Amino acid sequence: MVTVADNRISLAPGVRPCSEKKASAMAANVALPSTSASSVLRRRLPPRRSACPRRAASRLSIVAAMSDDPLKEWILAEGKATQITGTSSIGRGCINAAQRYDTDAGSFFVKTSRRIGPAMFKGEALGLKAMYDTKSIHVPLPYKVGSLPTGGSFIIMEYIQFGRSRGDQTALGRKLAEMHKAAKSDKGYGFYVENTIGSTPQINTWTADWIEFYSKHRLGYQLKLISQRFGDSAIYEKGQQLIEKMHPLFDGAVIEPCLLHGDLWSGNISADTNGDPVILDPACYYGHNEAEFGMSWCAGFGGEFYRSYFEVMPKQPGFEKRRDLYLLYHYLNHYNLFGSGYRSSAMSIIEACLQMLKA
Repeated sequence: MVTVADNRISLAPGVRPCSEKKASAMAANVALPSTSASSVLRRRLPPRRSACPRRAASRLSIVAAMSDDPLKEWILAEGKATQITGTSSIGRGCINAAQRYDTDAGSFFVKTSRRIGPAMFKGEALGLKAMYDTKSIHVPLPYKVGSLPTGGSFIIMEYIQFGRSRGDQTALGRKLAEMHKAAKSDKGYGFYVENTIGSTPQINTWTADWIEFYSKHRLGYQLKLISQRFGDSAIYEKGQQLIEKMHPLFDGAVIEPCLLHGDLWSGNISADTNGDPVILDPACYYGHNEAEFGMSWCAGFGGEFYRSYFEVMPKQPGFEKRRDLYLLYHYLNHYNLFGSGYRSSAMSIIEACLQMLKA
């Protein structure tokens, strides 16, 4: 497997979408920017020469015929397939549709959005590649992001066959902790690009201090959106009070910028056919590892999960006091996404934290 500095993709044994020889020649690359956020996703095309002019001409005619379909064009060219044997719908959400493309070189997983440009999928691809490079937990390897000719965008990635269960909680906790331990940023807290949490923009400006980052780009940003969209000045003002007073909640904690999945709920957790945990659909950034549990109210993490996690990443002083603070970000986001049904939960957390800080 290559490193981030190589700016290339290599496939892990046992998860190749095609033969080993073909996979090694794949030209789709997801590059993690090393110096700036301007380089987000690149495609490198290797020289193509054929000893057989007829075969080369045939390949060119196939690509030309598919030029109005960038998905098929990539699969038949860079994906090293010569034939797409079938497609099937895997599901449709409020933002994306998902399909499986079966070919003579293996299967590919494709997500499309008819109304959102490629920036959203570029952020997802960079997050997947960053997690993949930790060599810790199983994630689908991204291959290609692009625009659809009729509007919208797509991402092509490795197809992972899921098993019949969601996997072992002990293994999930351990693997997640291994990812957090393996990937630290020397840039501080943030990420290479802005991405999304659901359909809400997630601001990832690099920041040296975690409390400042979480205050401004997580809680503060969500509160600002709520004020603008719903005119809810009460929760905005209470939330700002919490931001100003929350520093003591971090007393004694050792905080490092760990790579986070960022949106770890049950719908983004599965297991492969070997029973190994798989995580997908990330909203990655580098942050305090405890922030990863912010969606635990929708993830079903049990005692086995936390025990195995803390064996690798020891629990920090004040963990219990900060737990609700990290839930708050996601409750505020759900308020923004789905409306006032989540307001009372968010306000209760704010008021409980303020009361705790008075004690």
